[in-house]
Amino acid sequence: MVRYSNRSGNSPITHYEIEDERIIVWFIGGKSYSYSYGKAGKNNVEIMKNLAKSGSGLSAYITRNVRFNYD
Repeated sequence: MVRYSNRSGNSPITHYEIEDERIIVWFIGGKSYSYSYGKAGKNNVEIMKNLAKSGSGLSAYITRNVRFNYD
């Protein structure tokens, strides 16, 4: 698990973990969501991995593109 750098300072995301075909995202309060190639789509997951590493835009991307597509 890696701490999300939260460059904007207002993200509800606290941590993430990257696996080959998924990303797991933790939110304030400890709730986690797993987004996989099978459910969220390979392209979306790869974009989310890049956003997580950059520390910016992940929460907004989730809200706009994959909100309910978690495993």
